[in-house]
Amino acid sequence: MLFAQQWQPKQAALMSKFAKDVNPASVLPEYPRPQLVREKWLNLNGLWQYQPATDKNEPLPNGKLSGTILVPFPVESALSGVMEHHEAIWYRRKFIIPAIWKTKKVLIHFGAVDYEAEVFVNGKSLGKHAGGYDPFSYDISTALKSSGEQDITVRVYDPTDNGGFPRGKQTLRPGGITYTSVTGIWQTVWLEPVPVIHINDIKIVPDIDRSFVKITVNTNAGGVPVVVTVKDGSTTIKKMNGMTNVEINIPVKHAKLWSPDSPFLYDLVVDVKKATKNIDEVKSYFGMRKISVGEEGGYKKMFLNNKFLFQVGPLDQGFWPDGGYTAPTDAALKYDLEMIKKFGFNMVRKHIKVESYRWYYWADKLGLLVWQDMPSANTYTSRTPPPVDTAAFRFQLETLVKTHWNSPSIVSWVIFNEAQGQHNTAGYVDQVRKLDPTRLINQGSGWDHFGVGDVLDIHNYPAPGVPVSTSQTLACGEYGGIGFIFPGHIWQSGNTYVMIDNEKKYTDLYDEFSTDLAIYKTNNGLSAAVYTEITDVEGELNGLLTYDRAVVKGDPVKIRASNQKAINGKIFLESVLPASISKPMVWKYSLEKPGDGWYARDFDDSKWKAAPGSFGSAGAPGAIIGTKWMTSDIWLRRNFDVGAVVKREKLQFTVYNDDGCEIYINGILAASLSGASKGYVIVPISVAAKESIITGGRNQISVHGHQEYGDQVIDVGINQIIQK
Repeated sequence: MLFAQQWQPKQAALMSKFAKDVNPASVLPEYPRPQLVREKWLNLNGLWQYQPATDKNEPLPNGKLSGTILVPFPVESALSGVMEHHEAIWYRRKFIIPAIWKTKKVLIHFGAVDYEAEVFVNGKSLGKHAGGYDPFSYDISTALKSSGEQDITVRVYDPTDNGGFPRGKQTLRPGGITYTSVTGIWQTVWLEPVPVIHINDIKIVPDIDRSFVKITVNTNAGGVPVVVTVKDGSTTIKKMNGMTNVEINIPVKHAKLWSPDSPFLYDLVVDVKKATKNIDEVKSYFGMRKISVGEEGGYKKMFLNNKFLFQVGPLDQGFWPDGGYTAPTDAALKYDLEMIKKFGFNMVRKHIKVESYRWYYWADKLGLLVWQDMPSANTYTSRTPPPVDTAAFRFQLETLVKTHWNSPSIVSWVIFNEAQGQHNTAGYVDQVRKLDPTRLINQGSGWDHFGVGDVLDIHNYPAPGVPVSTSQTLACGEYGGIGFIFPGHIWQSGNTYVMIDNEKKYTDLYDEFSTDLAIYKTNNGLSAAVYTEITDVEGELNGLLTYDRAVVKGDPVKIRASNQKAINGKIFLESVLPASISKPMVWKYSLEKPGDGWYARDFDDSKWKAAPGSFGSAGAPGAIIGTKWMTSDIWLRRNFDVGAVVKREKLQFTVYNDDGCEIYINGILAASLSGASKGYVIVPISVAAKESIITGGRNQISVHGHQEYGDQVIDVGINQIIQK
């Protein structure tokens, strides 16, 4: 009752369906670190004192602070009970050390605090930590009083947009594709008793090819005996002795492999010994799985457990309308992942945010491949941004990898997104490769690309696209963005890539995009695609779920069937007019505006130049440029023959357009495209143009390409669908 009297949530523009389940007397009570579990611990989540600070250098305040806040909800969130933004804030609470801990050292753990945190215990500063997504700990033993209440105070400083450090989609000026900032403690805080010699962390590296798992038990003292036990449920698979801080190779014969269809996890028990006595014990788990690059059909492909598996999943930004970065409950955290599985996805892209350990635990348990983005700096700011804090980015990237490399679900590190704060790309790819050679590395999702890492990843909206490369795996790292508004379930109105007004149109368009993916997978070497997105986020209204998680916009059975088509289906194409993908195709072209009727079959193009496609600038991602084109407009023409057995209704364009274009067949407008694709996309041919096509004879195609800004490219082909 006391907690209820002291804390009430604020009312955000929208509250999730899980907000009612928040209990201020028991906030996120689950053990927060499932891969390094100790039996004894004390959860410090709950009601803390709170007050704004004048600046980050304000002296440690005395006495009780002016307000209260529910930890670990960020100060801007409704569930914190504050729902205000302050650049600098104070936290304080009292706690009592259990009597049975008296002979132990005591550690305090913070899951994450955004951005800079200085921790005081009984007035003594234990240190400062910078990094809004990093877990960190302090040994508070020497600061503790011998008995009675102890005091912990935390000073937080978070300039958000005004600093050049990693912050993801947070902003002080939310709107469009950036969202409300997150300041302060936003993951669980807890205490643990440990012996003088204790386990700091463990490193787990599965090797399915040689049927063993490599375990390194890192302690604060090397050369100490350790026993590692691998278990399948209650059955002991293998028990091995070793030494701390030294890699131990443990055989796992006839291993049950981890995959989205069968996410089997082995249990792990680690005991540090002194003579015959256990002095420290942690429990963990691991999955026997391998992610690698293989070759199939002349393309580099993403392999799971030595077999190609097409990966399709949603973008997951990890925002909550009432909790900001923090899910209201563990059930809420799990719910999004359960829905991703229910929709038939096998992957999820965690988008420029790092989650709490329990999120990865549920991904491991439920069986979802995770693309883990590094949170970007200077994301989508319209003002002149501060310089990127390169030292912070480098350190926090290393921390991300080291603190999450045990999770079997994580299969790819994504270093940059859409060139936001992008710098030293090749250097970071090399850094991550040295830290973790067991996972794929994506140099930059969307752009910019420098030919490094394992993945060439483009973004294309609304329909998916496919890049071109024989040296990297191919991905469409974002597509979709289908909007569908449910009044009463939106944070605010906003624009989407395409807006739908009923469920049938919604699921039909989703299925069309899945058909495109099956075609790209079968014919163009596509390995993976990411749909935007699992939930609405503030003014982004293109989620499969509403932001409050109260409405499922499309029938999960239909969405699942579409996703399974993308994963398992094969749709073959037969080329009628090849695009300049595998080899350049010759077109006639003009950079000067031609006369009227330039697209007619009988137009005289004899004075036009002839050159190989595609036409464009060298910077266009995934395009093979045959002829440089740098002017605002270009006109193309060529003749092509169509076989007598070709079925007109099965024909479609393959187009790379940056920016807009108009395409004519035999003088009939066949397609008109605005904007830019970032790879090859499937484009329908108009009914009238299809009817004009002469089967068993010669036809003529004319194209006008137009450039607005940035990269430019134009290429067109025609294919016939042959489904098998």
